[in-house]
Amino acid sequence: MILPKVRDPRFVTIRRGGTLTDADHRLLALWAASCAEHVLGLFESAQPGDLRPRHAIEQARAWVRGEVKMMQARAAGGHAMGAARDLRGAARHAAYAAGQAGAVAHVAAHELGAAAYAIKAARAAAPEGLSEAAGRLECQWQRDQLPEAIRELVLDDQRKRNDICWSVFHC
Repeated sequence: MILPKVRDPRFVTIRRGGTLTDADHRLLALWAASCAEHVLGLFESAQPGDLRPRHAIEQARAWVRGEVKMMQARAAGGHAMGAARDLRGAARHAAYAAGQAGAVAHVAAHELGAAAYAIKAARAAAPEGLSEAAGRLECQWQRDQLPEAIRELVLDDQRKRNDICWSVFHC
């Protein structure tokens, strides 16, 4: 479970009664896609013929550019999560990260799911005894990618939802 029981209005678009602008929604989607793409190789090395996670990341970016509808990006995210089901470890987490990135077009709060699963992927891929350090490095890399316009929003979201996101945001 990566979504809170009560939706944070900061992650609901203005037209749906929240406070999130379309511009910031697009930035959240791009950041989530970057987080997922950063660990995508962990999936692709295990499943080189399965393009579903890569497609979900591409669809998230296409949604930002206005080239696909929200439903297409969301569906691609669901297919990426389907690619994860029979896997374990880093490959599974990387596919889930891509799936969460695709879902940001539908629900902006999935941005943190993409980041959390990417950190879990980095941890799972690390040599024994180095998983925590690998997770902190991935978390810091993600923070370095945050656009200034959404930086405080995401960092506050990490603080608030860290417990339901496997406590991965301590970096």
